[in-house]
Amino acid sequence: MLSRRQLFEQALMCAVAPAVLGNCLSSEAFAEEAAGQPGPNFYPAPELIKAEIFTEMPERFRRSGVKSEWSAVNKIGQPPVDSFIEGLTPDQYGNLYIVDVPFGRLFKISADREWTQLAEWDGEPGGMALHPNGKFFITDYKQGLLTFDPVTNKIEPFLGRRDSERFKGLNDLTFAMNGDIYFTDQGQTGLQDPTGRVYRLRTNGQLDLLLSTGVSPNGLVLHPNETVLFVAMTRDNSVWRVPLFPDGTTGKVGRFASFYGVSGPDSIFIDEQANLFVPHASLGSVFVLNPDGEPIARIVSPKGKTTTNAKFGGPDRKTVYITQSDTGAILKALWPIPGRRVYAETGRT
Repeated sequence: MLSRRQLFEQALMCAVAPAVLGNCLSSEAFAEEAAGQPGPNFYPAPELIKAEIFTEMPERFRRSGVKSEWSAVNKIGQPPVDSFIEGLTPDQYGNLYIVDVPFGRLFKISADREWTQLAEWDGEPGGMALHPNGKFFITDYKQGLLTFDPVTNKIEPFLGRRDSERFKGLNDLTFAMNGDIYFTDQGQTGLQDPTGRVYRLRTNGQLDLLLSTGVSPNGLVLHPNETVLFVAMTRDNSVWRVPLFPDGTTGKVGRFASFYGVSGPDSIFIDEQANLFVPHASLGSVFVLNPDGEPIARIVSPKGKTTTNAKFGGPDRKTVYITQSDTGAILKALWPIPGRRVYAETGRT
């Protein structure tokens, strides 16, 4: 068994001069070997969990070779993608719903893995969440906040502007258990322009600006007690912790966890014990952090590195579904603790 130092040295040599070393392990093999080593002084080595492929987008829905505005901006120097799936949303019947960002589409995946396209519009949808009334709320980079009614199959605008001003480009959303909507306005923000926004839309229509200094704010989720909002800041390669005060304000926002890589954390989720699930969009993994921000597990993708969404499904909410966006695959892994209940479940009898 190699020591951690030896593993690091070998990984570095493989990255710099693979031809010299000649017997490089794959990234998955490195991760598996490292999982058996003692961790650093601060915490034990995270458990390594291998995800499996649940389903993949059928060829009939892939738009191979078709150019899109989204690909031109987000995949510079690369061939246009045939799809890029996000917005993962399970329902109580075992179905999964996803959106296709570059081509403005919404799909239903049945429990027996049959894909059906439900809608297509001039948009770039990124996030989605189910309401107890059966409608889906969608954050769309072009169109703002939308709704989709599965009864009529209609996409309709819900909130397109704030004080007559267009948003930068909405990315993701989550519901509080009282129906308030928290959503991110990401646009093209980053370290060069830390002006991304996080909003709360109350059920009475009041729109609160909680943050205006975000570094590419992306996925977000509430702590189970709803006193803290976690926000993935993709270009900061971190997750921020946003305290929510009883009077509706916030303060002492801090960096809860930091990562590395070409991209960063994406659409996050949380379980009943406040363990945070952080899909990383360039490391092919979902990192699981305990309530103190320490890594306790790493769910590794068997296909591709663009892991973007993690949501709990199944009858006991112990199946973690993951979008592998650029390959059009949905992965799954088991977790012993149920995912946090979502607002859509409050309408069930």
